[in-house]
Amino acid sequence: MSVLKNRAVLRWLVPVTAGVAVIGGGAAIGTFAATAEPALPPRTAAQLLEDLRTSRLDGLSGTVVQRADLGLPPLANLAGMAGGDELTSLITGTHTLRVWYAGPDRQRLALVDTLGERDVLRNGRDLWTWSSRTNTASHRTLPAGDADVPSAPATPADAADRALAAIDPSTAVTVGRSATVAGRSAYELVLTPRDAASLVHQVRIALDAKEHVPLRFEVLADGADEPAFEVAFTQVDFRTPDADQFRFNPPAGVSVTEEKVDGRGPVGKHLPDADRKDGSEVRTVGTGWTTVLVARLDKVGPAGGADAATPPREPGRGGPATGPGPGADVAGLLGALPKVSGDWGSGRLLTSKLFSVLLTDDGRVLAGLVTPERLYQVARG
Repeated sequence: MSVLKNRAVLRWLVPVTAGVAVIGGGAAIGTFAATAEPALPPRTAAQLLEDLRTSRLDGLSGTVVQRADLGLPPLANLAGMAGGDELTSLITGTHTLRVWYAGPDRQRLALVDTLGERDVLRNGRDLWTWSSRTNTASHRTLPAGDADVPSAPATPADAADRALAAIDPSTAVTVGRSATVAGRSAYELVLTPRDAASLVHQVRIALDAKEHVPLRFEVLADGADEPAFEVAFTQVDFRTPDADQFRFNPPAGVSVTEEKVDGRGPVGKHLPDADRKDGSEVRTVGTGWTTVLVARLDKVGPAGGADAATPPREPGRGGPATGPGPGADVAGLLGALPKVSGDWGSGRLLTSKLFSVLLTDDGRVLAGLVTPERLYQVARG
């Protein structure tokens, strides 16, 4: 099966982002250390792109490690948000998971940290999740023919697929140095955005020299020599895993919840903008690396309040938004962001090495892998 033509193959190699857990320690980061460059026959960028587009993935198992150093500002309220620890784990530090793949309808991944394990398994139309921390599981029966479930770009193949979608005249594609990743020789494709409004300096994709499957994916921010984000296999086996790997055997005493799936598929995916259940409006402005996502949320009030009908909390003051609950947490987080203003209006700004987010006082959210100036330009229009 083609790796890049079937997006279900890529997406099912990784979990929904909320399931990823941090594992500390320098040992995981050390697996990214460079080794001697292998001697490989020369190949052009065009040849490597064709290798990638025509590669096939029939089976795979391995360990994936992700590291993020996005340079986010220290926000005291972040850890205090409902689920704040999970949010923080997704945008900083190091994460690991084990993956098994045996076709578009058989996938498994295991997320492990020091406190427990969380598994996600798909076997045909059966989708199971399990948490060892709570000894709870959920099961849903997927609609017939549904093989495409949203996920985070947490494996090299999935991340590469999304990056390659941005290749157009705004991107320079070159060949980098050969490398050894997970004990395998690999070529390197380098994507360089030409638009100065993008915060991305380069994207580097290491391709297995034999299987032509991405083994490592790195994103470098402008002015940085080390990746702000990288995900790589530290161990990989291209043999198809046994069928037993995809069968869920509930542990003793586990509590199982049966989930319902509507006719549109899991979690109401692929809903048109007009049908979004939260009443929000989402659109994109621009193309490629400087695309900006623009959302207008009915429940975002002035200064980033959690609800249009609830006054936002000012730092150091009480009021309706200071009570317990996620609304107060979100209001506190947004209130800690720096204020910005211009001919586009006013609001709050979150910046990092790779992306910027603008929350305007009139209820808009603008985000992209772009400079704040690009967001202001879109907000103005």
